[in-house]
Amino acid sequence: MPRLLAAALTMALAAALAVGAALGIVALLDAGPEQPNTPLVTYEQAGQGS
Repeated sequence: MPRLLAAALTMALAAALAVGAALGIVALLDAGPEQPNTPLVTYEQAGQGS
């Protein structure tokens, strides 16, 4: 019986660790800086320039 309890506790701890790691990875991926949406190249359109 103690071995069964130890196995069950180990499985529960492993599952909790896996869920925590997954949530941590998702949090890290979402924490990146937001990129500005500015074009690198701009073109003049007819009627706007000079």
